[in-house]
Amino acid sequence: MPEYRYTARNELGSKIEGVIDATTETEAAATLSAGGLFPLEISPVLKQTTTGKIRRVNGQQLAAFYSQLADLLHSGVPLLRSLKILHDQTSNTNLKFVLDNIYRRVEAGETLAEAMTRYQIVFGEMGVQMIRAGSEGGFLEESLTHVAEYTETQDDLKSRIIGASVYPALLAFFLVVVVSAILVFIVPNFQLLFEDLRKRGELPQITEWLLFISAQTKYFLIGFVPILVVGSIWFRFWSRTENGRQLIDRFKLQIPIVGKVYEGFAVARFCRVLGTLLKNGVPIVKSLDISGDATGNRILSDAIQRAAENISGGSRLAGPLAESGCFPRSIVEMISVAEESNTLDSVLVDISASLEKRNWRSLDLAVRFIEPLMLMLLGGIVLFLVLALMMPIFNMSNM
Repeated sequence: MPEYRYTARNELGSKIEGVIDATTETEAAATLSAGGLFPLEISPVLKQTTTGKIRRVNGQQLAAFYSQLADLLHSGVPLLRSLKILHDQTSNTNLKFVLDNIYRRVEAGETLAEAMTRYQIVFGEMGVQMIRAGSEGGFLEESLTHVAEYTETQDDLKSRIIGASVYPALLAFFLVVVVSAILVFIVPNFQLLFEDLRKRGELPQITEWLLFISAQTKYFLIGFVPILVVGSIWFRFWSRTENGRQLIDRFKLQIPIVGKVYEGFAVARFCRVLGTLLKNGVPIVKSLDISGDATGNRILSDAIQRAAENISGGSRLAGPLAESGCFPRSIVEMISVAEESNTLDSVLVDISASLEKRNWRSLDLAVRFIEPLMLMLLGGIVLFLVLALMMPIFNMSNM
């Protein structure tokens, strides 16, 4: 049975706090009243999952939940029964726990959006706001369908980005590990072999460079590990500060080639979220707040926030976005025309789809450019090692 933490006063007016077992908050209040207490505040005690905290849910599972809930409601199944069905059939323990608490809250009289608000780490602010708009506007099933489509699209986008970056990352890791192993374990074995050539001054300069680099690599690796650990801890805390996030997000936008792709995906997310929210009846100022956070970049988010402030004063959206300098001129022009024709919600979604296609082409080109670049770098390093080790051997054989 769920537990509820309460604050109440007794007949003498003293404040009492404690925990009580009850099915709903109403039952908890009735039990306290029957015991001569006057409830002031009652809130559920959220029992932790097996991992100790509520975690995010996989995008595909979350999209399936939204889609199935929309189908059940569209078929006429009551909300409580739909939540019970989805709770019983899910295999994700974290989602099962959350759905159980949402079911009990809805049963106690809360709306679905109110119950989901307590678990924004799972559902996200955008999903909660769209469901709230759907509940208030009478189109909850449609809102759930839109949230399911958006969640699935974003999860697919994330998977594709990770997939596209795996090969270059593995190639870079392989390059660092192999070269380090050669410098630390193989090259030093040639030190004694080349000693006579060095004494006679006949050792090629390229070999001298290789032996020097090999000797320094050991000390570098010994010092690199603690520096890496300390640096990682410092960077983790610094990146959570306001200045840290600002600088990191600005740097992401300025990276050659990759920065433009990153910015394109961030703008595409903004357009898709804003268009979806507006289509589901969420006010534009609130939609801008949510869609600004959806960019995942503080620089873009601040620009969108300034646009929201100007809109509150009666301005249009296109003007403030153009002044920020963070959005392509073509996108701003399309938004301007859409505002004049009152088709902003649908145009934004179309812009997002077009941007994502363009960004994928750019990402594919970037990956194709990085792959041969990494291979050329690997070939150059191998050529350097071969020349540095073989030239002295050729000299010795000629002698």
